[in-house]
Amino acid sequence: MVRWVAIDADRDIVLGMAKIPTRIGLISDTHGLLREEALAALRGSELIVHAGDVGEPEILERLREVAPVVAVRGNVDTEAWARRSLPETAVAEAGDVKVYVLHDVHTLDLDPVAAGFQVVVSGHSHKFGRSEKAGVWYINPGSAGPRRFTLPITVARLDLGGGEWKLEFVDLEKKFERGWRG
Repeated sequence: MVRWVAIDADRDIVLGMAKIPTRIGLISDTHGLLREEALAALRGSELIVHAGDVGEPEILERLREVAPVVAVRGNVDTEAWARRSLPETAVAEAGDVKVYVLHDVHTLDLDPVAAGFQVVVSGHSHKFGRSEKAGVWYINPGSAGPRRFTLPITVARLDLGGGEWKLEFVDLEKKFERGWRG
């Protein structure tokens, strides 16, 4: 079983229970624009993590048509719906893997290793990438919304199944295989 928990300053909210997801779609910085290419790339996900700057509640509704969603509030999510329904940080537990989600990694106020997290997902910079520190994967799926400067428009797919984790960044403007492979 997996437990998705949204953590806010003074409360924990259990968001759902389901089988342990191994295919996790990662998206961020949609800013009110959910491209069909992003939906196609995330099809087959068993869980979707949105790392903030959602922009419009309809974005999350459309993502939920693909898979359950864990989402956090970004700096542009200032409207009442976002303040009411999106926490600043969230935790997704996929079996033994604990994922910490926040919008801006520079506001990280805990030690992921000490807290038992193996993955930290953030957005904000619009730059996709993965780094590793002390065994923790730090992943930014990039921006799937409106173009910022000359940065690519991307999402990511994290596969926790089969022993060795796999991470794939999908450039939504280039031809790619739709959905998950295998």
